[in-house]
Amino acid sequence: MSQYFDMGDETLWNPSNGAARLFLRHVALYEAELGVPSGIGEMVNDECQVDPGAYEAFVNRLLEWHHDTAHAVIHGLSRGFVATALALAHRAGIEVGSPDTADGLEGRTDVQVPLPDRSHWEERLREQAAAIERRMPR
Repeated sequence: MSQYFDMGDETLWNPSNGAARLFLRHVALYEAELGVPSGIGEMVNDECQVDPGAYEAFVNRLLEWHHDTAHAVIHGLSRGFVATALALAHRAGIEVGSPDTADGLEGRTDVQVPLPDRSHWEERLREQAAAIERRMPR
């Protein structure tokens, strides 16, 4: 069995029930953490709609949060979801910006000292998202 993440009449992703359930639980967690609605609708009859405008705002805020958090454990816990959210955004044709990549502590939250190496952070994250997208059935 599987579930559908659709944007209008287009299916963006058709994961297994378990993958969909886990993704939706992560969505709810990050909606609460970020205080931003995701644009991912309720799953009804194995289908949900993705609102592209709301999802764009959610993913951009998620990427900004992930960048501003300089904590190795939080990155480890969140990286897979962030990459999957980016992959789904790409499928939806949503342009996701790049967060400000200033070094140092200003604007950072949940900082771990010493700061983790951030030299190729976004490049590695987008590569992971592309790898995930290649494995996402439609």
